[in-house]
Amino acid sequence: MKQINVGVIGTGWCGGIRAETCAAHALVKDLHIAENRPERLAEMAQKTGAKTATSDYREILDIKDIDAVVISATPEALHYPMARESLLAGKHVFLEKPIALELHEADDLIAIAKRNKVKFTIGYSQRFNSKYAYVKRCIEDGTLGRPVSALVSRHITRGLGKKITGRSKLSPAAMEATHDLDFVLWCLEPAKPVRVYSQSNYGAMREATGGDIPDNQWVVVTMDSGLSFVVGGGWSLPPGYPNFSTTWIEMIGTEGAVIVDDSHRDVVINTMKDGMRLPMSSMPGEFVNHTYAGPMQRETTHFLEAVAYDRPVLVTAEQARQVMEVYVAADISAERNEPVNLPLPESRAAAAA
Repeated sequence: MKQINVGVIGTGWCGGIRAETCAAHALVKDLHIAENRPERLAEMAQKTGAKTATSDYREILDIKDIDAVVISATPEALHYPMARESLLAGKHVFLEKPIALELHEADDLIAIAKRNKVKFTIGYSQRFNSKYAYVKRCIEDGTLGRPVSALVSRHITRGLGKKITGRSKLSPAAMEATHDLDFVLWCLEPAKPVRVYSQSNYGAMREATGGDIPDNQWVVVTMDSGLSFVVGGGWSLPPGYPNFSTTWIEMIGTEGAVIVDDSHRDVVINTMKDGMRLPMSSMPGEFVNHTYAGPMQRETTHFLEAVAYDRPVLVTAEQARQVMEVYVAADISAERNEPVNLPLPESRAAAAA
């Protein structure tokens, strides 16, 4: 069995899950971590037994024995420069979404990865959710016939929404609905998106933050096959279980339909202290003693196996760029209050103009 050495840059919520997954996996020989918060760095170094624990991510890239790098850093503006340096250093790269903030940045990363012949994938963890995989299979094996329409509605709590919007100016389409845009576009391949129309709705988040932050955003995408689908994402649910996420999916075809309730109402805990809560309900999932509830551990393991065994990655950088183009178009559409045609120019400013 070939073992690999892995670096994890950023060990917060998601990065911590990925670091722990790597540390426990037989394919990983040595784990190296980078984190700019001293107390979190010390905590994760102790928890994972990392060979290197540093506050400077460039020290990770300077270690020639490291085969692959997982980038889970925030804010999202760091994704492009960190990924670029990692790819130039010849490392295989797993990058949390979004792939970049500008389309030309995504194009640059894709070109470097191809030139250096390294694997480059983006963190769209819901592809590793078994319910979502089932929908994909129902389309591939013909159970649903020809896809006609799709709907996905996702909502998270405003506490998590405040956290996300506090570090980034990206929209609900870019930060929440992006997972579902990726999922539906993946299901409908090889069809391509050609037109986007979007609307944003304002309420609790604008009042709570004092900023121009919508509660949710709805995106209508028309494909070159003639099919249209709707994806909605929001982050203003009242407080509930930490990082709670709820999703509803409808995929309709000429021969049938599949409906997915991913609202996490299957496990309820009721206590005198906290009342009724819905555990194991976050999008990434969480460790539950000896096991893991959710898709992020499986996604991380998939990347390790792709590198160690030279297998293709499930989420390609080109697919992530397509998702980015759709949500950039959605933001422009919501601002203009009119449909936007694809493809877009490489620059967000040029697209808006």
